[in-house]
Amino acid sequence: MAPLGEHHYALTTTWTGNRGTGTSGYRDYARDVTIGIQGKPDLQASADKPFRGDPSRWNPEDLLLAALSECHLLSYLHACVTAGVVVTEYRDEATGVMREDGRGGGAFAEVTLRPHVRVADESMLDAAREAHRIAHEWCFIANSVNFPVHHDATVEVASERG
Repeated sequence: MAPLGEHHYALTTTWTGNRGTGTSGYRDYARDVTIGIQGKPDLQASADKPFRGDPSRWNPEDLLLAALSECHLLSYLHACVTAGVVVTEYRDEATGVMREDGRGGGAFAEVTLRPHVRVADESMLDAAREAHRIAHEWCFIANSVNFPVHHDATVEVASERG
C-alpha cells in the first residue's frame, strides 16, 4: 500500500515502427509508438519530425508541454474555486524551447504558458490573477522539471468580449 499522498502511474509504450529489418540502420525504422493506459484510448506517438518522426503523431516534447499546460489549468481552476472566482473560459497558448547539445541529446530551456482567462465578474479580477501564482506553486509537473516555467496570463471579465 502506498503512503498517504503518494500516487503511482503506469503505462505501456510499444514500439510499432519495425519495417521488417528492425534497427538495422538509422533510416530503416519508424519512430512510431503506441502509448497505452488501461481503460483509456491509445495514444499514437512518434519522434518529432526533425528526428525522423511522424509529424501527425504526438511526440515527447509535445506531451511535456501539454502536461505543463494542463497541470497549470487544473491547478488554476482549483485555486479559483477556493478563492471564490468563477472562471467561464480558459485557453492556453503554451510554447517551449528545447535546445540540442550537439552530442545527440538536449534539454528544454524554458516553457511559457499564456493562459487567456475569463471570469464572471470584475470583482474577481485580482483574485483570478493571484490564482496563477498559487497554481504554479501547486502544479505537480512544474515542480518536477528543472527549467523555468513562465506565465504570461491575461484575465478578463466575461462580459468584456472584444
